[in-house]
Amino acid sequence: QVQLVESGGGLVQAGGSLRLSCAASGRTFGGTAMGWFRQAPGKEREFVAAISWGGDNTYYADSVKGRFTISRDNAKNTVDLQMNSLKPEDTAIYYCAGGRSSLIRTSSIAYGYWGQGTQVTVSS
Repeated sequence: QVQLVESGGGLVQAGGSLRLSCAASGRTFGGTAMGWFRQAPGKEREFVAAISWGGDNTYYADSVKGRFTISRDNAKNTVDLQMNSLKPEDTAIYYCAGGRSSLIRTSSIAYGYWGQGTQVTVSS
C-alpha cells in the first residue's frame, strides 16, 4: 500500500519560514515527478511546485516563485518544500503528490498518489 505522509506544518508569522517534508512508503517513486499542492478554505486545490525524478527540473506557481524551493532525496524517498517569506495568503492545507509519469505537470490529474495534508497557517 502506497503512503505519502507530510510533516512540518504549523503556525508561523508573516515573513517567517517553514519546511514541509513528505515521506513515501510502500513504493518508490522512481522515474516519476513529485509535487506539492495546497487548498485554502473555500478554494480549489492549486498547484504549488513540482520536481522531476532527478531533481534537475523544477517548476513553481507564480505566487510562490522566489520564496519556495522544492527538493527531493531519492535515496530516502522524500520530497521537501522549503517555504520562506511566508504570507497570510499562503495559509492552506498542503498536500504532497506522487506523479503518474516523469513529466512535470501542474494539473492534479497528473498525480495518482496523495498524502493526507498538513496545515500551514500564516498570521499577519
